[in-house]
Amino acid sequence: MINLDFKSGKTIHEQIEEGIKSLIISGVLKKDERLPSVRELSLSLTVNPNTVQRAYRELEAGGFIRSIKGKGNFVLGAGGKDRADKAEKAYERLCRAVRELSFLGEEKKDILSAIEEIYTKKEGSL
Repeated sequence: MINLDFKSGKTIHEQIEEGIKSLIISGVLKKDERLPSVRELSLSLTVNPNTVQRAYRELEAGGFIRSIKGKGNFVLGAGGKDRADKAEKAYERLCRAVRELSFLGEEKKDILSAIEEIYTKKEGSL
């Protein structure tokens, strides 16, 4: 499900957050699906429960999951009032990535080709 790299420059909670986001975006985790409890996930990943709780808080703040007291954490859908905000933030990340690739000397055609390939793979998985 989620692979952690303890030697990575990213914090563990960021890796958990990105892992769950990736599972949601790729469709592995579906709308309204219940996520493992904080305790379950912390045991399976062998990390502190506070680390998992922090990742869940960030995912909720980002509009990827919702927490229902006494019931757990659930995946939100792509639509709704937060969709435009999520899209704007994703475009900002894309813009930063394209600027960085350009700075590193990557050609525009190669960047566009990579984006096209990612989009094609996504369409194939639907």
